[in-house]
Amino acid sequence: MADSHEREPCPHRIVDDAGGAFVIGAVGGGLWHFVKGARNAPKGDRLRGAAYAMRANTRRVAGGFGVWGGLFSTFDCALVAVRQKEDPWNAIASGAFTSGLLAVRGGPVAAAQSFVIGGALLAVFEGIQMAISRMMPTGPQAMGPPPS
Repeated sequence: MADSHEREPCPHRIVDDAGGAFVIGAVGGGLWHFVKGARNAPKGDRLRGAAYAMRANTRRVAGGFGVWGGLFSTFDCALVAVRQKEDPWNAIASGAFTSGLLAVRGGPVAAAQSFVIGGALLAVFEGIQMAISRMMPTGPQAMGPPPS
């Protein structure tokens, strides 16, 4: 079994990430649409309206998250295979390619805009992650001596 900080090897990573994204979309989308349905339902029918909105929309949101996660991991694995290294640039490019591909039905302008926005968002996420990892102590040497 891999260490908790290591990721699965590439063919399995795609399925793992798509499934994880689907679950995140199902939980988050379910909660979001439950609250939205409760707010939009008539006063005496809030619980029924919330349950209906959750049932009607959660699968769509979860599916969208799953597709995004699967495409992102596919592009990430392809870039790792082509570049022969795993670094933040792979994630940034994967986010750009995923966003652009999902927007291609809207035409070339929409795809290009989504490509740029997806890459920029992933660059921000990777930058925040690198900043946090630099601020966090690593290993037992950073812990200091035990209290006496």
